[in-house]
Amino acid sequence: MGIIQRQSVQSTFVITAGFAIGAFNMLVLAPRLLTAEQLGLTRILLDAATTLATLCTLGCTPIIYKFFPFYKSYLPAKQNDLPFFSLIICSIGFVIMCLAGYAARDIIVRKFSERSPLFVDYSYLVYPLTFFLLASVWLEGFVWSFKKGVYSNALKETTPRLLFTIILVLFTYHLVSIHQFLWIFSFSYVLPAVAMFLILRRTGEFFFISRPSSVTMRLKGRMINFGLFLFGAQFLNLLSRTVDTFFIAVKAERGLIDTAVFTIATYVVTLMEVPQRSMNAITVPVLAEAWKNKDLKQINNIYTKSVSNLMIIGLIMFSLILLNARDLARFLGKDYTGIEYVIFFLGLGKLIDLGTGANAQVISTSNYWKVDFTTNVIYTLLALPLNYILISHYGLIGAAWSTLISLTLYNLMRFGFLWYKFGLQPYTSKDLLAVGIALVGIAAAHYFPHTGNLYIDIPLRTMVFCIIFAPLVYRLRLSVELNQMADKFLPWSRKR
Repeated sequence: MGIIQRQSVQSTFVITAGFAIGAFNMLVLAPRLLTAEQLGLTRILLDAATTLATLCTLGCTPIIYKFFPFYKSYLPAKQNDLPFFSLIICSIGFVIMCLAGYAARDIIVRKFSERSPLFVDYSYLVYPLTFFLLASVWLEGFVWSFKKGVYSNALKETTPRLLFTIILVLFTYHLVSIHQFLWIFSFSYVLPAVAMFLILRRTGEFFFISRPSSVTMRLKGRMINFGLFLFGAQFLNLLSRTVDTFFIAVKAERGLIDTAVFTIATYVVTLMEVPQRSMNAITVPVLAEAWKNKDLKQINNIYTKSVSNLMIIGLIMFSLILLNARDLARFLGKDYTGIEYVIFFLGLGKLIDLGTGANAQVISTSNYWKVDFTTNVIYTLLALPLNYILISHYGLIGAAWSTLISLTLYNLMRFGFLWYKFGLQPYTSKDLLAVGIALVGIAAAHYFPHTGNLYIDIPLRTMVFCIIFAPLVYRLRLSVELNQMADKFLPWSRKR
């Protein structure tokens, strides 16, 4: 766990910095400098590009994660043809997507013109955004495989957000029009893609070899089978997580305005993903190597520690978000009234997702990766109709309910499989104790006297919760890794 712990800490700091920039953009700048409709448009463009970029990979990224260790072990770098052939496949996927988008342009106009006409006007910006996001996703697979996930996290989490800050400021001072603002936004992932390419070239082991290697010839059947199944699983999972944006834009009463509310609620909850994202970037290649070596003890160690660490961090973040959500609604203004209820249900779903640890990574890197496809199919078949029905009847809160129900059942299936098949049951009494401590902290902070001034109340509630939760978690040693971090970065903690 040494490399995972060290690089996870580094990635967490980097991703936290990126999310801090994003939080400033989404919670402070954007609601005041853009209309709710314009902000909603940026979200639907990004969600569409994210979904389409995943579709364009045609299964390349899971192949890179799973099989790159074999290429690295059995081939010299200048015979590794995986970068070349995966690039060709991604390019074919992008061309097919462009042709399909052109054919579907009339459907887009019919579905979105009533409640979200602005998206119809700028839907063509999905194409450049998808292209550069696809390049970033493809290159990131190799960056992770070279165990340089810290760099990819830094680039993908900070660069687009810094660019968004810059163009918001330019728009505020009328140096760019809204049309130019959106065009620049569609090129958000150019710099991360270029930088990751240069990082890979500097390794001296990243080449474009068109001649099929012996590894490719020997494993091509397994790779195609694996890639298609996991591609289907990942695409369905992503579609289930982004389709709510499209349903809100089409079915919700206020169209893109409600999309903006959901955007901010989702972003607030996404802050909880910081430790999960940083850990995923490091655990995937380590788990792939462990499965290759049939080291079930190492896999169980990673899975168990991911649960305890992510649950504790998730409890801290969920509690602080929940305690301050009502003040956030007051700060954002009347267009965002009721956002606190959306945040609660979305946050609870994300907490459950964090509390089940690295189950997705354990399954997807194993020989039972078809289970990943099956659970994602079930998740999609549940989430799509739930989203449509609940959003149609209950609007924004319906989208939040759908996410909570779907994520809960989805993670229960994965947890059950790992327990049944491998005997991997990562929970201990310490995890339950952490939940109890968090509930006590929430209650104490909630009933702490309010001043009515959100700039005073938010720090006070945050401080009350942390004073209760953090020392108890540390003293009871609920997470060995978090205690080691505390001892390293807080010298006074060693003087006990």
